[in-house]
Amino acid sequence: MAGNPEWLAQVKEAALEPDLPIIDPHHHLWDHPGSRYELDELLADLSQGHNIRATVFVECAAMYRADGPDALKPIGETEYVNGIAAKSASGGFGETRVAAAIVGFADLQLGAAVDEVLEAHIARAPDRFRGIRHASAFDDSPAIRPSHTHPPKGLLGLPAFREGFARLKDHGLSFDAWLFHHQIPELTALARAHPETRIIFDHFGGPLGIGPYEGKREEIFAQWKRDVAELATCPNVVAKLGGINMAVNGFGWHKRATPPTSDELVAATRDWYLYAIDLFGPDRCMFESNFPVDKLSCSYGVLWNAFKKIASGFTAEEKRHLFHDTAARTYRI
Repeated sequence: MAGNPEWLAQVKEAALEPDLPIIDPHHHLWDHPGSRYELDELLADLSQGHNIRATVFVECAAMYRADGPDALKPIGETEYVNGIAAKSASGGFGETRVAAAIVGFADLQLGAAVDEVLEAHIARAPDRFRGIRHASAFDDSPAIRPSHTHPPKGLLGLPAFREGFARLKDHGLSFDAWLFHHQIPELTALARAHPETRIIFDHFGGPLGIGPYEGKREEIFAQWKRDVAELATCPNVVAKLGGINMAVNGFGWHKRATPPTSDELVAATRDWYLYAIDLFGPDRCMFESNFPVDKLSCSYGVLWNAFKKIASGFTAEEKRHLFHDTAARTYRI
């Protein structure tokens, strides 16, 4: 099972605003030896009192095909998740529609040849497949692990990648961007070069806090603000607000004897959220869980309480965007 249930159980909170409709636009599903996070585990997290109406699955290299061309092996993940989504859509597992939208992986470095992969994804989940994530997170330091897709440095600017990226619009697909904070200008350049393609800015752009970045949070935050201000000028970019409690972000929640409360999460991260919302606007922002990755640091219920506390000063309409409507529009749910 992903996460540490005994450790997380030390901190329990009643859900704030339990009737507020939520779409969780970013979670994963997998079944690896020693680590399982499938429908049952997700539903257990969703049962912590918040009104999760639907979710979006985002690729994590789960259940790739063992055989066939390498380029088409990621189709196995879409088949796997679409089966779980169909199971959820039966209504037999509650009202939440799990994986109502699916974001898969295709190697955009294939250039125009990626069309075959995109078409195969859509064919396997025509009612749910919405976009591609080709993670580009890369850092020169050996202390920072690159993305699970093992991208080369400068992926977003490579000619072959740009050629493949340009194919997304013709298939009606969006692009989820997972990168590190110092790569945000690369994403801004990509967004300006392809204004017709919807780009989702994942996890605040991955502000690093370990390795050579440990102890430099104020310096990184200052540069991050400048870079995000430029990115926000691109109208085709929307921001996912979450995924900032990973070990790589350096808050060290997972090292504590007890997990954080929602108040502690808010105190540590509020400024990142409010700055992003101020720049993008609530109608271009959506809160995300990034579960079960962030489950190493906090529980699902506590995390969504933190989001609700951060959003406490916003109007009812602005909250609808942040918790539900931006995700519904972006992923066509």
